[in-house]
Amino acid sequence: MKEISVMLDEAIQLLKQLISIPSFSKEEEQTASFLGLYLAQKQIPASRVGNNIFALNKYFDPSKPTLLLNSHHDTVKPNPQYTRNPFSAEIEDGKLFGLGSTDAGGSLAALLVTFLHFYEKPDLKYNLVFAATAEEEISGNGGIEYALQYLPPVSCAIVGEPTLMQMAVAEKGLLVLDCYSHGKAGHAARNEGVNAIYEAIRDIEWFSGYRFDKVSTLLGENKMTVTVMETENKAHNIIPALCHFVVDCRINELYDFEEVLHIITSHVRSEVKPRSTRLRSTFIAMDHPLVKAGLKLGLPYYGSPTTSDKALMPFPALKIGPGDSARSHTADEFIFLDELKNGIAVYVQLLNELL
Repeated sequence: MKEISVMLDEAIQLLKQLISIPSFSKEEEQTASFLGLYLAQKQIPASRVGNNIFALNKYFDPSKPTLLLNSHHDTVKPNPQYTRNPFSAEIEDGKLFGLGSTDAGGSLAALLVTFLHFYEKPDLKYNLVFAATAEEEISGNGGIEYALQYLPPVSCAIVGEPTLMQMAVAEKGLLVLDCYSHGKAGHAARNEGVNAIYEAIRDIEWFSGYRFDKVSTLLGENKMTVTVMETENKAHNIIPALCHFVVDCRINELYDFEEVLHIITSHVRSEVKPRSTRLRSTFIAMDHPLVKAGLKLGLPYYGSPTTSDKALMPFPALKIGPGDSARSHTADEFIFLDELKNGIAVYVQLLNELL
């Protein structure tokens, strides 16, 4: 389709410019300014709150429900194994290379050109709001949660993340636990003290072996992984009195965090402190108009093991976007141009079905 090809060219140029501007989480000032200027050059009024940019469709009607088109413009820092300049957007063999090309620049560019496509169309069933948000990679307070305070009421959302244009209808929640095992200091050469590391190991073995009863058909089992272990003591001959370890918990939609914490604290002796309970598991109903539109197009659906800004949205949201999540945060990150083209085409078809 000629129009999709034109939109692809626009998206490629937009993505190349985004890649060229460093935009680490909490340092997105320049990409926010660029996106604001980009919309202004299209004669589209845009608003900025912090490093978040948003715009409403031309015929926005407060009496209609509102669909949010959202993706993020922050990136992680480059993987040390990069062999290319991460900020040099280069096209080779049908691939566009660069930091954030897949996560989530491809989705952002595709959603923005899709928003432009529908911007001046009257009589849509839904209002459209485009929002390019910050701090997604660190789930920061200055990202989507902050931006939502300034947006009109949102009925539902499309969240642009690399899913190979499959519909992520569910998403595991993220619960990070700081655990502290307590012992008693003593000299390593004598039979004294209580080793907090040994105390921690007993609990770590429980985290490793425990299986939750409720298994989701979309998200599978809950998963708990110990990722950090440390003591304050640096001397080789002192038995540590305190051992700190961190547990990364990925929780399906069948459990709330309070239930998970109750199960954990009833089995381990360590002191357990959740860092945050914000990033809860999410699910959009299979009969929601967004999902039904996707099913009509033949789009497959699945449950995502990774967490996104979808977890921070208090309304139904469908995560879908071009590119493969497996390439996120990898060295020499890239997106296939065909993936970008297909992403635009599917976004347009999905909105045509809905609007």
